[in-house]
Amino acid sequence: MLKRFVSLIAAVALMALAGCNTVHGLGQDIQRAGGAISGAAK
Repeated sequence: MLKRFVSLIAAVALMALAGCNTVHGLGQDIQRAGGAISGAAK
C-alpha cells in the first residue's frame, strides 16, 4: 500500500514538473497544491 502511494506521488510530481516551463510556474503549481491540501484538511 505504501509503495503504491509513493508511486502515485512520484507520478503526480513528474506530471506537475513536466507541465511547468519555468521556476515561476513551478512556484504557482506548488502554491495551488498547497491550497488544495489545505482546503481538503478543513
